[in-house]
Parts: sequence; C-alpha cells; structure tokens
Amino acid sequence: MSETIEQKCTAKGVKLTDQRKIIAKIMSDSQDHPDVDELYKRASKIDSKISIATVYRTVKLFEEAGIVAKHDFRGGKARYEELNEGHHDHLIDIKTGEIIEFVDEEIEKLQKKVADKYGYKLVDHKLELYGKKKNS
Repeated sequence: MSETIEQKCTAKGVKLTDQRKIIAKIMSDSQDHPDVDELYKRASKIDSKISIATVYRTVKLFEEAGIVAKHDFRGGKARYEELNEGHHDHLIDIKTGEIIEFVDEEIEKLQKKVADKYGYKLVDHKLELYGKKKNS
C-alpha cells in the first residue's frame, strides 16, 4: 500500500496543522486532479474555518516538498495530484475536464526511440493528450 500525503509529510519533516491534515487527507482520497477551488470546497465542508489562502499555502508547501505535482492542463487552473513512484500520462477530455491516467508501453518505447534518434538519453517526460469522446 502506498503512503498517504500525511505520511509523506511526516517522513519529510513537513509540519502538519489540523487544517493541513484535512487538506492532505482530501488530496490523498481524491480520484481526480482537483484545483485549489475544488480543494477549498471539499475542505470547508469539513472545517468551515479553513480559508482559501490556507489551501493555496498548503498546496504550495506540499508541491515544494515534492509530495504533490502541479499540472497546468488547458482550462487555466492549476490542478494537483499526489506524486507516486509510478509514471503515468494523462488523457484530458476538453469538453468535461475528465482526466484519465494511463501507461502505454508502446508510447514509452517510442519516446525513448525519438530521444535516441537525436542523440539524447531520456531522463524525464510528460505527456498530455487532449480530446473529446467520439460522437459527442
């Protein structure tokens, strides 16, 4: 079982206030890639004293500690997800905003082949595909 954001914070020495614990739990439990407004909405249902500024500061702290990743998908709002050891790419529905995470070995091999062709060793990459469901 993978570590929760709260456990990662503890391991990295990030101080967790009660409000940060709430935000960490919400992010760990999220199946989507929430933006700060959505995190605030979910957190304020649990603790009405949490401010949007607290959510912004907490997300930035988690990002700087290497616990969450910030994504600037189309749509203007940064979205966040917990950093895990496994690599994955994203398919984003431009109509609904739904984000599908996937791993495709053929794509991974092709990316390495392209880097090799140009004389590079691939050290990292990010792939975002944008589309809309057929017949919609």
